[in-house]
Amino acid sequence: MTEDADRHAMKMAKKKAARDKIMATKTDKKGLIMVHTGKGKGKSSAAFGMIFRHIAHGMPCAVVQFIKGGMSTGERDLILSKFKDECAFHTMGEGFTWETQDKTRDTEMAMAAWEKAKELIRDPKNSMVLLDEINIAIRYDYVPIADVVEFLVEEKPEMTHVVLTGRNAHADLIEIADLVTEMELVKHPFRSGIKAQIGVEF
Repeated sequence: MTEDADRHAMKMAKKKAARDKIMATKTDKKGLIMVHTGKGKGKSSAAFGMIFRHIAHGMPCAVVQFIKGGMSTGERDLILSKFKDECAFHTMGEGFTWETQDKTRDTEMAMAAWEKAKELIRDPKNSMVLLDEINIAIRYDYVPIADVVEFLVEEKPEMTHVVLTGRNAHADLIEIADLVTEMELVKHPFRSGIKAQIGVEF
């Protein structure tokens, strides 16, 4: 070994020892509350990445979509056609709020989605439940934030992971979460006149 290689090996050995010491204090035995928020693209995409990891590992999971309506999406079509035994999929919304323009109906639909979400989270067979765009439903007061926080703190099974997506995550939700990722918008094609595209956004 050269002198540089020796120094590098010693440095990496020290890093490994320090890392091993830290890892010895950690556990992988906790169901996480994970929030994907922010103005940038990728909140639902990242969450569905974890759902597909669960499917790949043979771990039962579930999805509840709070806002998106009946339009076809790649992830929903794939799960329903190939993996419906591994992943229960419920699209409960009727579209974006500016399309429905009916707060009473939107609230009813969102509350029905929340009831379904609680049922799926309580079910001990589900290792992960994705609540897609629930942050939007909370922001518009379709689903009370106090109910969501209380349920996740008091009733979520210890080993169940719950992922909550959507812009403007409520501060109370961020407070109880184990993992919060904010997608930052740097540049978006919509601002250049490009609409959502198949295989990219849906």
